[in-house]
Amino acid sequence: MEDRELKLWSGWGALLVLLAALVGLIGLSVYASKAHNSNYLLVILPGFVLWSVGLFGFVVNGPNQARVVQLFGKYVGTVRRTGFFYGNPFYWRTRVSLRVRTFETGMSKTDEKKDAAGNVLVPASSHRQPIKVNDKDGTPIEIAAVVVWTVTNPSDAVFRVDEYEAFVQLQAEAALRNLATRYSYDAPDTDTHSLRGHIEEVAAQLKADIQDRIRQAGVDVQEARISYLAYAPEIAAAMLQRQQAGAVIAARAKIVEGAVGMVEHALQMLSEKQLVELDPERKAAMVSNLLVVLCSHSSPQPVMNTGTLYN
Repeated sequence: MEDRELKLWSGWGALLVLLAALVGLIGLSVYASKAHNSNYLLVILPGFVLWSVGLFGFVVNGPNQARVVQLFGKYVGTVRRTGFFYGNPFYWRTRVSLRVRTFETGMSKTDEKKDAAGNVLVPASSHRQPIKVNDKDGTPIEIAAVVVWTVTNPSDAVFRVDEYEAFVQLQAEAALRNLATRYSYDAPDTDTHSLRGHIEEVAAQLKADIQDRIRQAGVDVQEARISYLAYAPEIAAAMLQRQQAGAVIAARAKIVEGAVGMVEHALQMLSEKQLVELDPERKAAMVSNLLVVLCSHSSPQPVMNTGTLYN
């Protein structure tokens, strides 16, 4: 629905008119009582009724607020200006906040409970329960996201969906669940996007997915970002071991790569300086010993050769 601006009269001018009408009705009532003329009641009574109805036409609109106005079920317009206004007393006005709002998926709130005397029995609290879903590889994970949003089309928020705040939260959780199934928790290939390794790309995709789902509610998503990401408790220990094993393998591969370079450099320097001539068998033994020393997990114990090179 196209949102259009509704211009109302100044509330201060309308207030002066109503005050003047009240003074006139009171004066007419005093005159009628002195004149003992009951015919004036035909004017005074309807006048007070109309004056009372006219009080419902005042509208106070605060900053970052909008009023979606209807007249007998028909959309009239939206009041976005801040101030004190006056309109048709029969206008039905629905207030919509235009402030920037944020929420985290999976959050549940418990209201405080009081006894008859007003004492707090159970204080208000909030509990975070991340969404549990399988990622692209079928691994169960827990995930939650923070969504920052604001209403840009108040008429759509009021007329196109029922309870737009709950609609935004439900659609955000659905979009997050769908996103998690399209990405792996972690990917060894750097070219493959993962939930843990490509935070900015995943956040941009999550924002686009949520926006597509809630655009019909007249809402704009300003930011959506994963706030919690972890393996499900039943597999967390096993996945931690896998990560540790991967880290160990990567570290050992780096050590071997460096050791090979050092051995190659040592053989090259011995050959250039002609310090000793090594046959292929002794060269292989030297390479083996150097690799053992350089790649060993613990410090090797040296063995001193007190004989000749070959004995």
